[in-house]
Amino acid sequence: MLDSASELEFSEEKATEDPSQLSSLELSGGTASSGKNAAGLPEKTGYPDSVYVMAANIFQGIRVEKSPGKVLIKYGNEPLPYSTEFEDESFQRLSYELAFSALKYQDILESILIDSYIFPSTTIPDHLNGLIIVMLYDFQDRKFQGRLLSDNEESIAEVLEVENLLNSFKTKLAAALARCRIKHDALSIYHILPETIRNQELRASTLPLYAWINTCKISPEEVYHSLKKKGYNKVESILHIDDKVFAVDQHCYDVLIFPSHLKSDLLNTDLFKDYKLIFQDKSRSLAVHSVKALLNMDDDILMVNTGSWYTVAHMSVLTNNNTSKIFVCGVQSQAKDPDLKNLFTKMGCKNIEILHETFINLESKDHRLQKVKVILLLPRCSGLGISNPVEFILNEHEDTGLLKDFSQGGTSEDKLHVLAQQQYEQLTHAMKFTRAQAIVYCTCSVYPEENEAVVKKALEFQDHGIKVQPYRLSPPVLPLCSLKEIHLSTDKFFRMEPSEITNGCFLSVLTRERDPSETVSVKDVLARAAAKGLLDGIELGKPSKREKKKKKSKTPLPKAPTADNNSVQMKIAEFLSRETNANANRSEALTTKTSLPQKNTNQVGSSPQVRKTNKPTTNPLAPTFMKNIPPARPYERLTNFVRPRPEDRMIALKPIEIVLPPVMLPFSSSQGIRSHVPTQQFYCRWVGPKTVMPGYLSTPSVPRSGEKPKDNLPSSLPRRPQPWL
Repeated sequence: MLDSASELEFSEEKATEDPSQLSSLELSGGTASSGKNAAGLPEKTGYPDSVYVMAANIFQGIRVEKSPGKVLIKYGNEPLPYSTEFEDESFQRLSYELAFSALKYQDILESILIDSYIFPSTTIPDHLNGLIIVMLYDFQDRKFQGRLLSDNEESIAEVLEVENLLNSFKTKLAAALARCRIKHDALSIYHILPETIRNQELRASTLPLYAWINTCKISPEEVYHSLKKKGYNKVESILHIDDKVFAVDQHCYDVLIFPSHLKSDLLNTDLFKDYKLIFQDKSRSLAVHSVKALLNMDDDILMVNTGSWYTVAHMSVLTNNNTSKIFVCGVQSQAKDPDLKNLFTKMGCKNIEILHETFINLESKDHRLQKVKVILLLPRCSGLGISNPVEFILNEHEDTGLLKDFSQGGTSEDKLHVLAQQQYEQLTHAMKFTRAQAIVYCTCSVYPEENEAVVKKALEFQDHGIKVQPYRLSPPVLPLCSLKEIHLSTDKFFRMEPSEITNGCFLSVLTRERDPSETVSVKDVLARAAAKGLLDGIELGKPSKREKKKKKSKTPLPKAPTADNNSVQMKIAEFLSRETNANANRSEALTTKTSLPQKNTNQVGSSPQVRKTNKPTTNPLAPTFMKNIPPARPYERLTNFVRPRPEDRMIALKPIEIVLPPVMLPFSSSQGIRSHVPTQQFYCRWVGPKTVMPGYLSTPSVPRSGEKPKDNLPSSLPRRPQPWL
């Protein structure tokens, strides 16, 4: 006690001033942190009796036990009786937050109780000492003001007894609190906490909220439209923005980000009440999206230590369009099955099957797991990568011992070793499932002993005796959105360090090595597709009619030699011999003609004068000579009698039989004409076809360079040939 009344007044003033500075201790997300209790009364009015009792029992299990020589207050081992009727989510959150706050200030609160002479002057049983600690923290947080009770609230005798005790020592408690603050030279007891805990609480109060879209019930576009109608604007980043805004996550396309101060407002919207938007830590969304990237249409999934049922629901929503089935193991109590099925039905999830066996007791030969290709392993971990342990415990159903580790700023070496051994055993057991092709390992820890060390050890000591390919470390299947993420993922691990925008996360993807002896042909792929019914009844292995005809045309049956074949061969040989002789006689006739003018040779063998004369020449003697000449076939293409140039491209053409018309030459008698008319039939190479009709003949014209030969032009009137001059 103080020596004078003035000192007492000073200490009381400081005591009443100090609790106002503890507002930074409030934990986001709870009713008390928003300044209201469960009944909606004004802020700083206290909690219901059931919350105090539940918080006292939680504190009893997580409190720091001291050595016998340093024990100031003895705590009993008997839990306080309380009704489970009020154990809904809001009451649990308030109880955990109150217990966690009392745990962080356990040493300070105990010293205040000793300094105020409550101990050892009172005769309260030891099992109520935990209740005294949690109620004292709330009492000083209310600036030592009385608690307001609702009319319909049932009182608990133990709570009333402790409350009366604290009210009777109100002045002494305030003075002891002031002396404690002066002793540590701190503005408030908040500044007495270690810096790591203070930084963690600051992050927890400003960390953005992450919510994934339930696409089974609503599309992302509809969510954006609904939020816009409620005054929310879509932005690229929500850092340091206090308005009603939201952004889309860069790693997960179905995850939205909101500022932390909007949680109470969002929870009152229909989007969250109807399970269209679900709050969850981003690390769980990263895990299920990694699994989704490794799946085929009909691959099953085995989820281990899922914690939150929202993680299972998110995995179900992502595979809603597949034929995949999700197996969830570790649900030991079958009494929870109706509640879980009801929850999944409300969320629109249909492909979930609950297994009551623990993962270690599951065998790879289980007939239910024969189609499991991907295993999602979310082992229990220290969880020190997160900022709000209360939310993590409530959402992921983690052990309350996590609160003790957070209050001390870290996990003990012994506990860390135990956790790492459990994680290693689960990972090696997952590798024994021979039909599985991939494992996704995800934690919220920042300790390498729980992350890289576990994965590398499991890969090193995996069983190579089984007749399957071993596992290897694969690169992340998530997009890397910054240079820092790329740097942190150089060793094929995906890491997110705790920051002002997200909690810490570690993720590793293990896949089986590809068998080098296994070669998959196109026929095998088509056969598998047909077996799955993806080819809509298309039959494989049977050649089509068109392919059969092609085969028949390409492979004709051999025929025995006959007399007809021999005659055909003789005719071909005779035709080739006659063609050779005709070409030789023609070249000799063209070179030895001295009586024919030079312009005639140009007319036949070259093109300069032909280009000048476009009209064909006719001869009046043509009708008498053509009586015995068979008409030329109109659809046969004629070839131009032009000597091929060496640089031209040689094209093999079919020989065509034509008869040149008689021409008028400057001779006196018809005998001279007959001597110059060739008696043999010519088989010529002809370019620039002209149609030859009965009754008239046209001279062939040589096309110009680069000019396309003209097609056959019909003529209505026969033209008689004009004599050459």
